[in-house]
Amino acid sequence: MCGWLSTSESQTPLDELRALPLLAVLRPVHPLEAVSRIALLSAAGIRHVEIAWSPSPRWSHGCRELTLLFPAIRFGAASVRSLEALEAVRQAGFSFAFSPVLDPSLMSCAQRLGINLVPGVFSPSEVHQAVALGCTAVKLFPASALGPGYWGSLSAALGPLPFCIAAGGLEVAHLDGWLLGGVNALALGSTLFEPISEAGDCPRLDPRLAGWVAAYSSAPSHQRLH
Repeated sequence: MCGWLSTSESQTPLDELRALPLLAVLRPVHPLEAVSRIALLSAAGIRHVEIAWSPSPRWSHGCRELTLLFPAIRFGAASVRSLEALEAVRQAGFSFAFSPVLDPSLMSCAQRLGINLVPGVFSPSEVHQAVALGCTAVKLFPASALGPGYWGSLSAALGPLPFCIAAGGLEVAHLDGWLLGGVNALALGSTLFEPISEAGDCPRLDPRLAGWVAAYSSAPSHQRLH
C-alpha cells in the first residue's frame, strides 16, 4: 500500500486537501530558514507544507523544530528518493513524504517505517503500476510538461484514477485551470512568493494567493473545483 492511508484521525490529509487543494513546497538550505515563509503561508490559510529533504545532518532536527513552531501545519517531506531520506523523514516525525519517482522498493520501506509515501508518476504505465501497488494518491510530475487536460484524458483508459496532486512548474494563476482539468490538488513552490529583488528583502506572497484561498474556502462544497 502507498499514498495516504486511512488513519484514526478525524480527517486524513486527503480529506483536508479536498477542502483546500493546495500544498506548498519549500526548499530551504536548512529547514529553520523557512520560518518566515511558513508564517506567511499559515496566515494565508495554507495547511500543508512540504520541506525538501537534504542530506544535512541537521535536517531532521530542524523539521522537528518547525512542527513545534507551527502546530496547525501538516508537514511532509519532498524529493525523497533514497532509504537515507526516508530514515531522515522518520526521525523528523513526518507521517508523509513525496517522491518524484515511482520506486516499489522505496514504497515498501516507507510502509515498514509508517510513512505514507506519495510516488511521482508521469506516464500511463506508471499510473497503472501505482494503482496496482495500492496507491491512493500520486504526484503528477513534472505537470507543466503535460498540460492541465492530461490527467483527465487518462480516465477513460485507466479509470478510476487515484487522488492526483499536480506538481512541477505550476503557479497560482494555474490553480483553477488544473483543478477543472481533473487533478485533485496542486503543489506549488517558489511561485507562491514574489521574486526578491534585493538582498535582505522580506519574502512576500503572490498577492493573488490569499484571495484564491479565501474564495475557494468560502464556496459551497458542491461549487468547488475538483
